[in-house]
Amino acid sequence: MFTGIIQAVGTISAMQPTGGDMRLRVETGKLDMSDVALGDSIATNGVCLTVVEFSNHHYVADLSSETLKRSGFAHYQLGQKVNLEKAMLASTRFGGHIVSGHVDGVGEVLSVTQSARAWEVWVKAPDELAKYIAEKGSITVDGVSLTVNGVDGAKFRLTLVPHTMQETNIGTYQAGTKVNLEVDVVARYLERLILGDKAAQSSAGKEISLAFLAEHGYLR
Repeated sequence: MFTGIIQAVGTISAMQPTGGDMRLRVETGKLDMSDVALGDSIATNGVCLTVVEFSNHHYVADLSSETLKRSGFAHYQLGQKVNLEKAMLASTRFGGHIVSGHVDGVGEVLSVTQSARAWEVWVKAPDELAKYIAEKGSITVDGVSLTVNGVDGAKFRLTLVPHTMQETNIGTYQAGTKVNLEVDVVARYLERLILGDKAAQSSAGKEISLAFLAEHGYLR
């Protein structure tokens, strides 16, 4: 489990294809590796990866075909900057929101414009994720816990303060940049809960329609 508060920006230094999936090496920059052990989790651009090898300055992790399909890692290159966060402790200050490190899809940056000392970033999410994105709700973008400040269909607006721009890879964003998105986990569980007993049916869970909500008393 993570909070979406980035601890360091790392650099991808090796990407080794291994029969349909990939082994990744990340140079960790200023990330404190002194308490890391084999099997620990490190969120890498929002993807929860398991450490299989490490030193004071790097770690190695395996990426499954599912991870490559769901995230932007399939398109990353050597030298790519990635946001890093170690898994939270029970004593960790909870400064962001609940982040699982399970990416839901890949979005695309539409524009980056300055507004006073802040930056406004518009992102286009995959259409199937639009229903989970609400104004003033939380969303994880490349592992960063952010507040949605505007919604227009599947597009949403973020407002980034200078600290966030400096301490994450968001400062490198431009129109066309692909980003890993994880929607608020609470929205996902609510969707499943609303299905009730129908959740056990194999065809359930694909879409909740207005007719379904009305039938179960959620609409009048």
